[in-house]
Amino acid sequence: MRENISIKLISEELNLQECIDFVQDDACGGIATFIGTVRNHTKGKEVKRLEFSAYTSMAIKELQKIAERALEKFDISKIAIHHAEGLLQIGDIPVIIAVSSAHRGASFKACKFAIDTLKKSVPIWKKEFFKDGEVWVNAHP
Repeated sequence: MRENISIKLISEELNLQECIDFVQDDACGGIATFIGTVRNHTKGKEVKRLEFSAYTSMAIKELQKIAERALEKFDISKIAIHHAEGLLQIGDIPVIIAVSSAHRGASFKACKFAIDTLKKSVPIWKKEFFKDGEVWVNAHP
């Protein structure tokens, strides 16, 4: 694994400050972050909680590929992509992406690229729990 990439797929609470500390770089003037949170509704239904499940070894490889592509495609210094597994409550954080670069534009673009690509290609699924039932949702559109 490259020293400018941090990938995690864990069942513990994600730590935003850890991601920011990892990407911090004296040569960089900008850090962009994306923080996904569990919201209390979807498609007009009240959500009680979510459960995230992954094909772990494949998911980690895909997250690594996304980070490497972001480093190649954008003028960024470091990138952290951390995702949670297991049960999460409303307001919990299932995903954090942090990116540093000399100038803000590259960080913003790389952060958007990373979350958009993650949603399309990483084998992580979520189960939505409602008052009247539950459903597995394929994370890929």
